[in-house]
Amino acid sequence: MKNLAGLMKQAQEMQSKMEEMQARLDATEVEGSSGAGMVRVRMTGRGELRGLSIDPKLADPAEMEMLQDLIIAAHQDAKAKIETMAQSEMQKATGGLNLPPGLKLPF
Repeated sequence: MKNLAGLMKQAQEMQSKMEEMQARLDATEVEGSSGAGMVRVRMTGRGELRGLSIDPKLADPAEMEMLQDLIIAAHQDAKAKIETMAQSEMQKATGGLNLPPGLKLPF
């Protein structure tokens, strides 16, 4: 029974670390950019888009297709940074524990 109690304690500690990590992700903002900084997006660590900045030079109606592509690229840049950060935080929270492939923990 001591092993079971130890496992329960470890599970509670991991849950606490996960909650702390999620709070840090909620409080973190990341900026992604494309087009040499002409388009910028700000997102939370949870992937919520918080801001969008477009250089006025890009507002030309003839450039709208490029503008749309740059917005998508900036969003993807920010999302990739968030995923890298979340993966790093997950490794810290699990103490290097190798989780089974495909196991999705909430964040």
